[in-house]
Amino acid sequence: MPKPTADSASLGLGVDRTSPVPLYYQLARQLETAIEQGLLAPGSLLGNELELAARLGLSRPTVRQAIQSLVDKGLMVRRRGVGTQVVHSRIKRPLELSSLYDDLEAAGRRPATRVLRNTVEPATADIAAALGVAEGSDVHLVERLRYAYDEPMALLRNHLPPQLLDLGTERLESTGLYRMMRSAGITLHSARQTVGARAATVEEGELLDEAAGAPLLTMERTTFDDGGRAVEYGSHVYRAARYAFEFQLLVRP
Repeated sequence: MPKPTADSASLGLGVDRTSPVPLYYQLARQLETAIEQGLLAPGSLLGNELELAARLGLSRPTVRQAIQSLVDKGLMVRRRGVGTQVVHSRIKRPLELSSLYDDLEAAGRRPATRVLRNTVEPATADIAAALGVAEGSDVHLVERLRYAYDEPMALLRNHLPPQLLDLGTERLESTGLYRMMRSAGITLHSARQTVGARAATVEEGELLDEAAGAPLLTMERTTFDDGGRAVEYGSHVYRAARYAFEFQLLVRP
C-alpha cells in the first residue's frame, strides 16, 4: 500500500529566483535531498503537481520538469491512478576500503544476498596475476546478487585464495565477505581499485532487473591484508540508475 502523501510544506521546499540555477533544478535537488535523508521515504506519494506549483509560485511545467528529472534517475515513478511515488534514494558509496554489505547496513538499507555460485575453479591469467598465484591453480569463486529493500543492486563476483576462510553459502547469504574476513582474523589493509562503466549483458540484465544494454557501473578491486598478501579479487557490476560512487578530491600540494 502506498504511504500517505508527503507534506511539501514540512520539507521546507523553496526556490531562489535570484539564483542563476534553473528553478526546476533547484526543486529537483531539494526533493532528491529529502529522499536521501529519509524525509521522503520509499512508497511516499509526492502529491498534486498543481498544489505544489501554487505553493512555490512556480508554473506546472517547471514542477513537472523537476519531477521528471527524478523519474529519469529512478528515484520516483509515475503510477496511473496513484500519482508520483518515491521509489528509493540512489545509493552513494564512498570510495574507501569497505564492503557493499557494510555500507548498505550503515545506511539502513536492509541488505540481503543470494549466492549464485560458490565453487572452486582454475585461475585464469588475470585472476592469477591479481592474487599472486600460479595460473591454473585452484581459487575460490563466490558470485552473489546483492539486494537493498528487496531490489537487486549489484552482481558481485569474488575470487579468493583457497583455504583462506570458511566460505559456507549460508553464512555468505547472512553477512558480508569483509565481515567474514575480519571474523577470521584477517586484517584488511589496502586495495587497488578501478571504476568504469559498460552495457549490461542479457544475463546481467535479467539478474539486475534491467534491460540488456542498460548502463552498469563496474568496479575491479584487489584487496591486500596487513602482510601484503592479496586476499580477494572482486569484479562487480552495479545498476547505474540505483548506484553511484562518491569521490573526495584533494589539491596536490
